[in-house]
Amino acid sequence: MSSITQPLQETSPETQAEVMISGAEATMRCLIAEGVETIFGYPGGAIMPIYDALFHHQHEVNHILVRHEQGAIHAAQGYARASGRTGVVFATSGPGATNLVTGLADAMIDSTPLVCITGQVFAHLLGTDAFQETDVMNITTPITKWNYQVTEAHEIPVVLAKAFYLAGSGRPGPVLIDITKNAQIQAFSFPAYEKCKHIRSYRPKPVIRPEYIKEAAKLIDQAERPLVIFGQGVILGKAEKEFDTFLEKSGLPAAWTILGMSAIPTDHPNAVGMLGMHGNYGPNLLTNECDVLIAVGMRFDDRVTGRLDKYAKQAKIIHLDIDPSEIDKNVKTTVPVWGDCKETLPMLTDAIQRKSYPDWLKKFKECLEQEESKVIRKELNPSQEILTMGEVINILNSLTGGNAILVTDVGQHQMVTCRYAKFQDSRSNITSGGLGTMGFALPAAIGAKYGAPHREVVAIIGDGGFQMTMQELGTIMQFKPKIKIIILNNNFLGMVRQWQELFHENRYSFVDISSPDYVQVAQGYGIRARSVSERKDLEPALKEMMGSEGTYLLEVQVGKENNVFPMVPQGRGVAEVVLCKEDLL
Repeated sequence: MSSITQPLQETSPETQAEVMISGAEATMRCLIAEGVETIFGYPGGAIMPIYDALFHHQHEVNHILVRHEQGAIHAAQGYARASGRTGVVFATSGPGATNLVTGLADAMIDSTPLVCITGQVFAHLLGTDAFQETDVMNITTPITKWNYQVTEAHEIPVVLAKAFYLAGSGRPGPVLIDITKNAQIQAFSFPAYEKCKHIRSYRPKPVIRPEYIKEAAKLIDQAERPLVIFGQGVILGKAEKEFDTFLEKSGLPAAWTILGMSAIPTDHPNAVGMLGMHGNYGPNLLTNECDVLIAVGMRFDDRVTGRLDKYAKQAKIIHLDIDPSEIDKNVKTTVPVWGDCKETLPMLTDAIQRKSYPDWLKKFKECLEQEESKVIRKELNPSQEILTMGEVINILNSLTGGNAILVTDVGQHQMVTCRYAKFQDSRSNITSGGLGTMGFALPAAIGAKYGAPHREVVAIIGDGGFQMTMQELGTIMQFKPKIKIIILNNNFLGMVRQWQELFHENRYSFVDISSPDYVQVAQGYGIRARSVSERKDLEPALKEMMGSEGTYLLEVQVGKENNVFPMVPQGRGVAEVVLCKEDLL
């Protein structure tokens, strides 16, 4: 074996800096030094030298060969979201790199830390339209936290150290490093690897201003009807305990975004439910009645606010966020609290008075009672013969005890799951939030299992989204991550169909989608499977699935034209939330 491809374990620390190694070997040594244990990827010509180096490190790094590069990046997202670590992806040039674009955009808007390494053609061929050459830098600039093209091998250690630092620090996000083939092959003297801890002009955490903490505490203490709304920032900041302490002392009712869900247990005494277009009636309606609104680690997405000119106009707004660009971006803030919420929340907790709001909390309870009578009971305990998505989630709750990781795709099943799922632990609700990527769940569930191997992982997917990335059943067949898969099949692109019913006079334009025999498809991949359509079979089938040793696919045939309510119709304010179709008329 030449010194250029010599594996790390054969090089002592004393002589490591003196050994000439290839850029590809250097790439692997950098990843190992960063503690990378799992890589999701797909080889090809332009990244072949790195895969050759990987061959010598298989005992140190676990590589999962996916069936499509989009599957790789969604798997890395699931891994990152479940573990709190940075996900790593390998892909080749050209179509390999462009197949990462959807996942990069998804990770960017949902603040998911990734390092994606793509191969590229030889540097002297750049700009010549060489075979499988694409300008991946310009393509991915708007959808990455940082990207960089390496054209010389000696750049690799410093660039990768910077990549991991940027991906995981501050507000996390995806980073893409494009390495030309000549840089992978070139030999250079590999220095002792140093992790990056500082970049000039980059400030991952803004300076905390104590005067703003005092102003925020004063507003909270004076409030009569305060409301906390929180997002994924609590989870990304690993501030779950600090947030719980803040809620316990403040006595504030707290509502979550779909990405913030599971930061506190869903049965937390201060919890009042989910915000947003299909969120709970109380937190949506009462957002426009609170006098102080405290936003923690959320970005006032349009699906949460509805019409901005009708959003919480009566309230004073306190916004805690690590990203200063989010302050005042959508909603004008009364008091901005810049900083990492793991640091700002304890400061705010110390500054506020201990209080309770029994009359205010009673209003949330009254709203929930209305929602239960008009929506929840019908969804969880239906009288009709047709199965509902909600009753599936309700039974699943009883079987998991709220301890499983649920990975959802995008559509009606996603909203139903987020509405009715019960969680006890953080990092339990993994879904595509800001981008709304169909096809996300199956590969993300695979990644989540590698990110949290000790936890049960259940993917809940619609028939439309499943067919977008169902080839990843091949990944499951080969590597055997033990996940459970539930397909809620209504033979429609359900969310689009719901809008066409409610707002386009039942003109169902190309939303009726046919499915293969999912049981036979799964069995073709060596996966146990079952399909149910009757209520008497539902609970036994779910118990069989959860009790199975390996991966299990369960198709549940649900009502074709069931709708998800409550709903804030597009173009309306959050206080115009409706509980049923008749309320729209």
